[in-house]
Amino acid sequence: MEELSHAIEQYKQESRQGAGGRSEPYPSSRQIPPPIVYSKTRVVECREEVLRRHRVVAAYDRGEFAEGYQLLRTQVLHRLRENHWNVLGVTSPRVQEGKSLTALNLAITLAMETTQTVLLIDADLKRPVIHTLLGFGNCQGLADYVLEDCPLEEILIHPGLGRLVVLPGGRPIKRSAEVLTSTRMSALITDVKHRYPARVIVVDLPPLLVSSDVLAFAPSLDALLLVAGEGMTTRHDIKESLALVRGAVPVLGTVLNQSGKDQRNVDAMRALAAN
Repeated sequence: MEELSHAIEQYKQESRQGAGGRSEPYPSSRQIPPPIVYSKTRVVECREEVLRRHRVVAAYDRGEFAEGYQLLRTQVLHRLRENHWNVLGVTSPRVQEGKSLTALNLAITLAMETTQTVLLIDADLKRPVIHTLLGFGNCQGLADYVLEDCPLEEILIHPGLGRLVVLPGGRPIKRSAEVLTSTRMSALITDVKHRYPARVIVVDLPPLLVSSDVLAFAPSLDALLLVAGEGMTTRHDIKESLALVRGAVPVLGTVLNQSGKDQRNVDAMRALAAN
């Protein structure tokens, strides 16, 4: 963990030296969106035993696990609002480091706030897993929307968790970078980014060091959150990942995941150590 912290701190110092100017603070008072009536979006209630099996935070009302994500939510919202951002990508250096679960749990926790709605997009199109974590089973999703012109209202799902709507990944595809940079995908992000001013879009992306998808999709992002797995992610992986995206998209911070496995895999939320 010391190696990861050192790499993150070094990136933080370098970013501060290169930063020029500060954003105006986000207004402290935010209008509460009206209650949502899901007349077109399909509603699929999640089973608690499935959520618990996959360590989805909605199954835990209290404790360190839930509190960790509440803290992360506060930090993330602060950084997004002060910069007027609302499209956040979540990635990791390599596979099996917990990025998809972190993206889902962060989106759920954000959606429990009454000041915004949340759209979670599964854009890890080679290995889409958000639908599995929520117990949806096989379903159409982003790949079908882009490649088959499937209407968006037919694939969006409200899982009954706060103000959250999920756009699943759909069937796995090989040429995912081409989908993420397509005109249809770009138009989708533009639409969902600007349609509702009080919406946060969380995008689960593929790992940085195993595909070009994140860099290809970077122009559509406002910021990036990097997930590191304790005992899995190396200092070199962190430094290489941060070097890859430097100048392409701001890194909001780093989450140290899978910390304390003897305590029901409580996620340790480490410093938001970015620009």
